[in-house]
Amino acid sequence: MDLKAVRTFVAVVDTGQFQEASAVLGITQQAVSKRIAALEKDLAVRLFTRTARGAQPTIDGQAFLPHARELLLAEERALASVRPGGRALRVDVIGARLAPAALLREFHEAQPGTALDAVTLFDASTAVAAVRAGTIDATIRAVTTRLPQGLRSVRVLDEPVQLLTGARHPLAGARSVTPAQLAGHRIWMPGLVDGTEWAAYYTTLAAEFGLTIDSVVPDFGGEPLLDAVAGSDSLATFVCEQIQLSRPAGRDLRRIPLTDPTPVYPHSLVWAAANTHPGLAALRAHLTARLPARPASRTWTPAWAVRGVFPARRP
Repeated sequence: MDLKAVRTFVAVVDTGQFQEASAVLGITQQAVSKRIAALEKDLAVRLFTRTARGAQPTIDGQAFLPHARELLLAEERALASVRPGGRALRVDVIGARLAPAALLREFHEAQPGTALDAVTLFDASTAVAAVRAGTIDATIRAVTTRLPQGLRSVRVLDEPVQLLTGARHPLAGARSVTPAQLAGHRIWMPGLVDGTEWAAYYTTLAAEFGLTIDSVVPDFGGEPLLDAVAGSDSLATFVCEQIQLSRPAGRDLRRIPLTDPTPVYPHSLVWAAANTHPGLAALRAHLTARLPARPASRTWTPAWAVRGVFPARRP
């Protein structure tokens, strides 16, 4: 059904005259007449009776009126579902238990009036392509390559990486270790997938400090990995500081900070410059406002990481 014709029908009913309806709609009176005639032809009924006082809806017109209003309301709802500001802000995060999801939860608590839709795509390449296509508004990921034209990014969190061991590991009692001290120890990371941003990060980390990361093993998920590390005297793995680990009875795990330097995982917010969703502007303001003036200690990130996380410290 032609919704322009339906809108014209409602305007004529509300104003009582074709001429007044044309003024309301910003079209000619002839165009109003043509739209009404086309609608009457589609419905195979007469919708108006012309009188000296204007246009009066017929019995069929009166029956059609409430449904016409519902059609226009449905149209408005459909447009609002995809119109910036009228739909939820769609943001991709790497996982529900990881730091980017925590950032979104903080934003939602600070801005409860902003409708938010968190999604999880596979990797940064997929997420960046979705931002560019407009299927999502933003993503919080490590950015390993130059962004396509029209996209913008800013580092919003440098998350320290920690060593995770079982109680019998030689380093289990250390208060902290340097990355260089891990040379010769087996770092077990079966979740690394070639071509992903997290694989790029840990591959670069291993090359920088001469580490051995074993990723050529079956990946049975996070829980089997934690069980294996907890029960081993030689296996260790890397975890980011903010990841929440489950601790079933009997699983004794030790989180050991890495220092001098502290490897940090670089989370960046990526969005399209042309995106006008008001929730996006609020998210950017929230994330950048929470940044510290500078890192608290000496840190390391790969050379490919997007710069400019920390604003200059004011004198």
